[in-house]
Amino acid sequence: MDERKSIVLVTVDCMRVAHAGFMGYTRQTTPFLDSLAAESFVFPTAIVAGAPTYYSFPAILASRFPLALGRDVIGLGPDEPTLASALQQAGYATAALSAANPYISSRFGYEHGFDTFRDFLEDETAPPIDEKSDTMGSNGWASRINRSLQRIRPALGPLGRIYDELYFRYCSRVTPAPGSMNALRRFPAADTIVDHACTWLGSVKERPFFLWLHLMDPHAPYYPNEDALDLIGVQDMTPTRARYLNSYWNRSDLGRRRLTRHRDEVIALYDAGIRWVDAQLARLIETLKRLNRWDQCVFALTADHGEEFLDHGGRFHSPSRLMEELIHVPLLLRVPQCEERELPKSPFSLLHLAPTLLDIAQLPVPAEFQGRSHWKELQRGGDFDTVAIAECVASCTNPFRAESCMGPRVLSVRDSRFKLVLHFDPGEEHLYDLAADPGELAPLPLPAEKPVRRRLLQIAHEHLRRSRSEVAAGTRLKARLRHLRLEWKNQ
Repeated sequence: MDERKSIVLVTVDCMRVAHAGFMGYTRQTTPFLDSLAAESFVFPTAIVAGAPTYYSFPAILASRFPLALGRDVIGLGPDEPTLASALQQAGYATAALSAANPYISSRFGYEHGFDTFRDFLEDETAPPIDEKSDTMGSNGWASRINRSLQRIRPALGPLGRIYDELYFRYCSRVTPAPGSMNALRRFPAADTIVDHACTWLGSVKERPFFLWLHLMDPHAPYYPNEDALDLIGVQDMTPTRARYLNSYWNRSDLGRRRLTRHRDEVIALYDAGIRWVDAQLARLIETLKRLNRWDQCVFALTADHGEEFLDHGGRFHSPSRLMEELIHVPLLLRVPQCEERELPKSPFSLLHLAPTLLDIAQLPVPAEFQGRSHWKELQRGGDFDTVAIAECVASCTNPFRAESCMGPRVLSVRDSRFKLVLHFDPGEEHLYDLAADPGELAPLPLPAEKPVRRRLLQIAHEHLRRSRSEVAAGTRLKARLRHLRLEWKNQ
C-alpha cells in the first residue's frame, strides 16, 4: 500500500464555533467529534478569510483572499492552483461531494482538481440560496391579495402591523401539514453525502486520496433529521411546528424583541443539524477504519462561516458585517501519530489551511498560494504570531448577478485581543477589545488604543496594496470570460 497520507476535509455550512462541544458548548451537539478532539489539534481562534460561502471558499481551497481577483469574480479562477489540483498532480485520487450549495458548484470553478465532483444540483444554473424563501402561503388567491396589499402597506400605518400578523396566522392555519422533515428539507442530509463518500472510498483501492465533503444540515431553513432531534433530547418537535418556526424566524416585519420569543426553539433545530453531521462523520470514520485507511489519514473539520441568532440584531449570515459569530469557526485537525497540543489563542486564518495540509502530506505548496504552512508551529506548540484578515462585499446577497458584487468592501483585521472592522462606505471604522467585549457590543472610542488602531490600519493598508499588486491578470481574465459565457448562455 502507498504509505503517503490521505486527507479528508469536511466543511460544515453555517457551523458556529460556539455550538461545538469541543469548543465548550454544553448541549451534546458533537459527542463523536468531542472524542476525536482528544487526539487532534483544536484551534481556539480559527478565522475565515471572508463570509458567507462565496467569500470563504477561495481561501479554504485555493489559499487566496476572496477579493484578490476583483469584486466581480466569485469563486475560483479556471486552472487556479488549489489543494485538490496539487494533490491530483501528486497522484492522489480526488473527490468532492457537496450537498447542493450552488456557490461551490462547477459554475464557480470548484470542480477543478477533482476526479469525481458531485454537487447534487439537478440544474447547473440553480438559483442562489435565499433563507427567506421558506414562507407559507406563497400561492393562491390569498397570496395575490397579500402582494397587492403590500404595495399600499406603508399607507396603512399601525394597521399594517396588525394585517401582517393576521395574514401570517392565516397562512399558518391553511397551509397543508407536511408529512415529514424530509419533505421540507432543501438540501441532501449528511447521511446521503456520507453514503456516497463511503462508496467512493471503497473504489480507490490502495491509492492515497483527498476527499472533500461539504455538509448543509445546519443551514437554514432549519429542518433536521428527526432522529437528530431525539439525539439532542428535543421532544414534540413536529414538522408542522418546525415549518411554523422557520416561517416566523424569516419574518421581516418583526423586531428583535418579538423574534426572541422563539429563538431557543429555532436554535434547537439548528443544533440538531449539527448533531446529525456528527453522527454521520462517526459512520464515515468507521468506514475508513474498516478499510484500514484511518491510520494514514489526515482529518480536518471546519466551517465556511457561522450563523447569527440576533447577536447583533440579525439572522442567518448576511455579507454586511464581519462579526465574530460569522467569522470565528471551529477547526479540528487530526494528524496520525501526532499528539495533540494546546494551541495558542492567536488567530489562525483559514487562508493557511491548504498549505498546512500539503505540508503535513510532505507535498510542495503552489507558489500562487497567499497563505503559508503552520505545520512547524503546530508540531512544536509555538505561537502563530499572525493576524487574520477577512473581507466581503457589503450586501452582496446574490452573486449570480454581477451588479450585486460591486458594492463597498468590508474588511476586518483581528489579532489575539483586538479587532478592527472597516466599512468602506460610509467610511466607518470600529475597533473592538475582544478581551473586555467579546460580544462586540461597544466599539472603543476613537481616541482609545491609538497605537493598536494605527498598527491594524497599517496591516489593512498593506493588504489592500498587495491585493492590487498581486492580482493574477491571466486568472482574472479567464474567470471573467467564464462568467460572461454563463451570462450569455442564460439570457
